[in-house]
Amino acid sequence: MAASSPIKLAILDDYHNIAAQHFTGVDPSKVSITTFNDTLPSYTHPDTSDAQRKALVDRLQPFAVLSTMRERTPFPGELLRQLPNLKVILATGTQFETFDLKTAKDLGIAVCASPGKGRTDGKGSGLSPRAKMDIKKGGGHPTTQHAWALILALARNVAADDAVMKGKGGAPGWQTQLAVGLQGKTLGLVGFGRIGALTARVGLLAWGMKIVCWSENLTQERADTLAEDVGLPPNGGGIVGEDEKTFKVVSKEELFKTSDVVSLHYVLSARSRGIVGAKELGWMKESAFLINTSRGPLIDEAALLEVLRKDKIGGVALDVFDIEPLPADSPWRSENWDEGGKSRVLLTPHMGYVEEVTMRTWYEETAQNLERYLEGKELLHSIT
Repeated sequence: MAASSPIKLAILDDYHNIAAQHFTGVDPSKVSITTFNDTLPSYTHPDTSDAQRKALVDRLQPFAVLSTMRERTPFPGELLRQLPNLKVILATGTQFETFDLKTAKDLGIAVCASPGKGRTDGKGSGLSPRAKMDIKKGGGHPTTQHAWALILALARNVAADDAVMKGKGGAPGWQTQLAVGLQGKTLGLVGFGRIGALTARVGLLAWGMKIVCWSENLTQERADTLAEDVGLPPNGGGIVGEDEKTFKVVSKEELFKTSDVVSLHYVLSARSRGIVGAKELGWMKESAFLINTSRGPLIDEAALLEVLRKDKIGGVALDVFDIEPLPADSPWRSENWDEGGKSRVLLTPHMGYVEEVTMRTWYEETAQNLERYLEGKELLHSIT
C-alpha cells in the first residue's frame, strides 16, 4: 500500500519568521509546512479588489491545516466556503471576532484557540505570561505595557525629540516642545475589562491619576470588583479620598469631556464599530490624548483625521488601524504630521501583544495541537 501524502500546513502572517522553529518536533513525513511572512488584504474589506480576494483564496486552498496569528487574516464565511481542503484552524489567542465560527462549525472545520498558558504535556519552555500573571508581584499584560509606552511617548515628545536629535528632516536640533505631566490628571478607559483595569492601575499608582471608565454595560459594582482583582480597594485606591471610587464609572460623555488621556480597550463587534466618532472626539479637551491599542475600527478614522488636521485634540497614539498591515498610501503614513497646525501623531505597527514570551507560548500550544491532530487525538481548546 502506498504511503499517504503528508498533510499540508500553512503558517500564516508570521512577520518575524519565528513559528517554524516550534514545529521541528513534528515528523516531516506526516506534514508539509509552508510559511507566509506577509498578510494578504482582508477578504471582506470594501477596498479589497476581486483580484486580491482570488489571491487569498488561491493561497489558502491547498492546505488542510492553517496556523494563524490572531486575526491578521480574517475568516468570514464566504472565504471558508471556498476552502474545501481545510480541516483545522490552529489560532493563536482567544478572541476571534473576524472568524465566522458558525460557518466553520457547519463546514466541519475545527477552530482551536491558544490560551497562553503553555503546553499541557510539559514539553514547552515553561514560560507562560498568563499562568504567571500575579498582579501583586508585578504581573500584567503586554498590551498594558504598550498602552503606557504610547501614553508616555506622546506626553514626553519621545518620537519628535528623537527625530530632531538625529537630524531627520534637517540639521540636528534640540528640544521640540514642552512635555505634558501626568500627575493628578484624569485617565479615561473606554472599555473596562481586565486590560483596562490593569492600565488604570498603573496610572493610579504611578502618577496619582484619577480613573474614570465607561463601556456599554459597565456597572459600578463590576468596576469595584475589577479594582479588587488588580490588588486595589474599591474606594480610595490609596491615592484618592476614601469617599471616592478607585475606578469611577461615568457616562460616555463625561468620560470624553473630563479625561486628559482616553485609552481604548473595547472588544470590536458590529455594535462597537465606530464607537468613537465625531461626536465623541468633539467632546474631548483640545489638550487631551487619545490612545488605541485595541482595534482600529473602534474609531471613525475619517472623523479622527479631520480632528487631527485641525489640531482639535492634543494628540493621538495608534497601534491599530482599519487595514493592517497599514497600506503605503494610507494618510497615516503619507501625510506630514510634523507640520504646524496639526495635533501630535504617534504610530506603532500593532505591537501590543507582540512580545517574545507571548508569541513563543502561543506557537508552542499550536505545535502541541498539530501533534495531536496528526496522532488522531482530541484537539485542545476547540471553540467549534
